[in-house]
Amino acid sequence: MKSFYHAFRGLFLLFRSQKNARIHLFFFLLAMCCGFLFKITAIEWSIILLCSGLVMATEAVNTALERLADSVHPGHHIGIGESKDIAAAAVLITAIAALSVGLIIFVPKLVSWTLPN
Repeated sequence: MKSFYHAFRGLFLLFRSQKNARIHLFFFLLAMCCGFLFKITAIEWSIILLCSGLVMATEAVNTALERLADSVHPGHHIGIGESKDIAAAAVLITAIAALSVGLIIFVPKLVSWTLPN
């Protein structure tokens, strides 16, 4: 139970302190609404949830690495700066992949939904 407490505390800290995590959460909730609206399949739900989870998890790891690095070496250090940039790139990569998946799933549904029959 203690580990769940710490994990949920981490989620709270992540969303409270990180604007980008809140942005990712917003787009996850938007994807959920679109999923219900367009009645996506179980496989599409699985892909959306997996991609969203990867983005959130990568954001959490990035935040943890940044906080640890800043605690260990508060001043500027080229190696730590590069490590933080690479971790941020990992978030960007997963976010682009998730956006691509979202477009692949939702754009055809949106187009067929808006076209007259």
